Amino acid sequence: MLVELKNGETYNGHLVNCDNWMNIHLRDVICTSRDGDRFWRMPECFIRGSVVKYLRIPDEVIEMVKEEAAVKPRVRPQAPGARKRAPAGPPAGKKPKPAGKK
Repeated sequence: MLVELKNGETYNGHLVNCDNWMNIHLRDVICTSRDGDRFWRMPECFIRGSVVKYLRIPDEVIEMVKEEAAVKPRVRPQAPGARKRAPAGPPAGKKPKPAGKK
């Protein structure tokens, strides 16, 4: 995938990981200077999400994600120690009031 930074540099490599803040870890990276006349090869790099201008992701990766999302139902993970919500209705031990009476 290709990552362009706000300063004009580009990083082209294989995506290893990306988090919720768009911090990106790439392997086998080729970095290009903002004017395009210098190149660097790096085994890996980490890019802070706040400096990313845009990403170019191959179409086949987009299709893989679409297929994977269609196959797996999305389940929200529960935080450790979180309590389950009580079902809606009257509090435990109380009877609901009949409708129309106060």
